[in-house]
Amino acid sequence: MGKVLELENVHKAYKVGFIPKKKPVLKGVSFHVNEGEIFGYLGPNGAGKTTTIKCILNLIFPDSGRITIFGEDSLKPRARQKVGFLPENPYFYDYLTGKEFLAFYAALLGIHGREREEKIKYFLKLVGMERAADLQLRKYSRGMLQRIGLAQALLNDPALVILDEPMGGLDPIGRKEFRDIIVNLKKEGKTVFLSSHILQDIEMICDRVAIILAGEIINQGYLGDLISEKVLFTEIVIAGVPAAEFNHLGESVSTSGDRVLLKVYEEEKIDQVINLVQQKKGKIVSLIPRTETLEDIFVNMVKNQ
Repeated sequence: MGKVLELENVHKAYKVGFIPKKKPVLKGVSFHVNEGEIFGYLGPNGAGKTTTIKCILNLIFPDSGRITIFGEDSLKPRARQKVGFLPENPYFYDYLTGKEFLAFYAALLGIHGREREEKIKYFLKLVGMERAADLQLRKYSRGMLQRIGLAQALLNDPALVILDEPMGGLDPIGRKEFRDIIVNLKKEGKTVFLSSHILQDIEMICDRVAIILAGEIINQGYLGDLISEKVLFTEIVIAGVPAAEFNHLGESVSTSGDRVLLKVYEEEKIDQVINLVQQKKGKIVSLIPRTETLEDIFVNMVKNQ
């Protein structure tokens, strides 16, 4: 499996203040993205995610370090010919319709005639925007703009798709649909670089991740290697038994009507809870072991910095 994108010891600093002083933003960032994978780039706001992407795409230039795309130096225009990009806050021409917007960018890419019409139709369908094709962009919602922006990023049939916070501001349904599109891109053989601070989205669809904090990569690898399968606690939802009956067995998190959400940290006490519920003629609604998540790893890393 080849490396589609590789960064080696990338540094970047900005001049800030009335008397300019250099503020380091990237401090020796190194990672690589393999062909055909969804790679998650995770970090809080201000960690350096967008600056990294701008360096990759030559929208700004790193102070030092090396970036290669498909084995070519990123400074060479041909290295970026197979790259599609959706920025975090893209600019749109408000009075163009969705179809006109895609036609404009297709023309910039040298796509004309019947091929252009077919591509526009295909990508509008792919992102679920067929019905809004003739609506002006100024009337689009945040989620609709993200979808049409993704369609634009895919017009040149890129082998590498770079997405900067693509699901920010989307509702749960919109995020789910966007995740499905990203997974389908992988099935088509494309490589996806996904920058986000939404931990759940990263954990659900990414093969590997790199975590950046204050401009430094603090951990990276396959999710299966980073996340432990050890059970941290078990959540048990119980109906028909007062919460006070379980004080000696676990932590009562919440109650709603006759239901109690109980956290049990000791495995041997799970059977005791079940037996007690049966004795009190209650009911076990659900019993879910909770293992370590990407959020747990991320929070612990931030606290330890």
